[in-house]
Amino acid sequence: MRWLRPFSALLGTIVIAALAAVAALLLPGTPLPDEWNLARPLDISAPPTPVTRLKLRRAQEGAACLAALRTGNVSFTPMPDLLVSDQCHITDRIRLTGLDGVVLDPVETRCAIALRLALWERHGLAPAAQDIFGTGLARIHHLSSYNCRQIRAPGGSGGRMSTHATADAIDVTGVTLADGRRVTLSGGWGNGQEGAFLEAARDAACTWFATALGPDYNALHADHFHLQTRGWGLCR
Repeated sequence: MRWLRPFSALLGTIVIAALAAVAALLLPGTPLPDEWNLARPLDISAPPTPVTRLKLRRAQEGAACLAALRTGNVSFTPMPDLLVSDQCHITDRIRLTGLDGVVLDPVETRCAIALRLALWERHGLAPAAQDIFGTGLARIHHLSSYNCRQIRAPGGSGGRMSTHATADAIDVTGVTLADGRRVTLSGGWGNGQEGAFLEAARDAACTWFATALGPDYNALHADHFHLQTRGWGLCR
């Protein structure tokens, strides 16, 4: 069975390499940068890596979410949970007013939504604005996050409660750039530079949100991106 020896040696090498890779990703003392180390908490300001979204999943609730928000220059105030009914409530409730110096009209939402918005702004919206317009962002415009209502459908009510009923979603209508220009979905989608920016914004949202819907989804989303923490990766 001498022919097995090279195979066994190769298998052993593969196993050792795999264990070393796991150790490098998981052990606190790894020489890898923190953004590659799963043992380190999520840092909004760190460069995204393939493990960033895994860290995001661990930072969705409670103290871990609040700690992650504090890594990204996010302007927020923790609030008591809101309980209207079993269907309508906000857990991990915060009041959000800014993301890395970019202003939002004050909005009450879940920490998990704010965390994903912060990642989207830092690693999606801001770079796209700089690349396409050569300027930064001043404000992000939104419609709402919490709204105790059913899902809207083209034929009327969808019959199920919306993710807005638990503040697991937010509707974003556009941005104001640092030079004063305002870019909205209602006027810019599919049009030149503004259209290119909005498509880049939608694509980046699909990285950080579990569901991201816009004008390509249906007419009800012609003027906003519906971004939510729940779903299976629908991106349109």
